[in-house]
Amino acid sequence: MEELYKFIEEKIYASGYEGSVSGADIYDEICDEIEDKEEGSYIFMSKKEDDVLYEYKIDVMEDQFNLSYLDIKFNGETYHIDFDN
Repeated sequence: MEELYKFIEEKIYASGYEGSVSGADIYDEICDEIEDKEEGSYIFMSKKEDDVLYEYKIDVMEDQFNLSYLDIKFNGETYHIDFDN
């Protein structure tokens, strides 16, 4: 799992975002959010701090999920992280 968490963090920092992130926290938040959800595509938002907002697009399948993208909105900027490419 550590490799997955690191991958998430590296993709985020490659977008130019310089704030603090935790791949483990992002993964755990997604798992909590999609628990008991039907299969399909979902977009959800999470406010991290007063000036940081995460927008996730997640595809939920029977036994897994796909984080398609994450947009981090901070200080008037949007950092788009595409996990499908």
